[in-house]
Amino acid sequence: QVQLMESGGGLVQAGESLRLSCAASGSILSIDDMAWHRQAPGKERALVAQITRSGMTRYVDSVKGRFTISRDNAKNTVYLQMDSLKPEDTAVYYCAAVVRTYSGSWMNYWGQGTQVTVSS
Repeated sequence: QVQLMESGGGLVQAGESLRLSCAASGSILSIDDMAWHRQAPGKERALVAQITRSGMTRYVDSVKGRFTISRDNAKNTVYLQMDSLKPEDTAVYYCAAVVRTYSGSWMNYWGQGTQVTVSS
């Protein structure tokens, strides 16, 4: 069993910053790609940023230059530094990870989500 636990969400004003963290635990042999997704009210869940095990990153256009994804492979943790936040960034943020468990299988796991609210 693998668990992903997010933390760091909250209520901030436009222009401020937040840092989200997501720690994976359980029967983990290795972790491949890790990512952050978000789901705003009335919208579908969408990718925000992704990072490979070697550190290659990609971002959705709307957050480029404002958000930074990073990871600590020794801690099985992924981070999302969010700067210059805008009201349209308001959403529930979910982390995801492609995990190889001790059974040898690769599976995609999701966290429970953390709320980010940006007031204008």
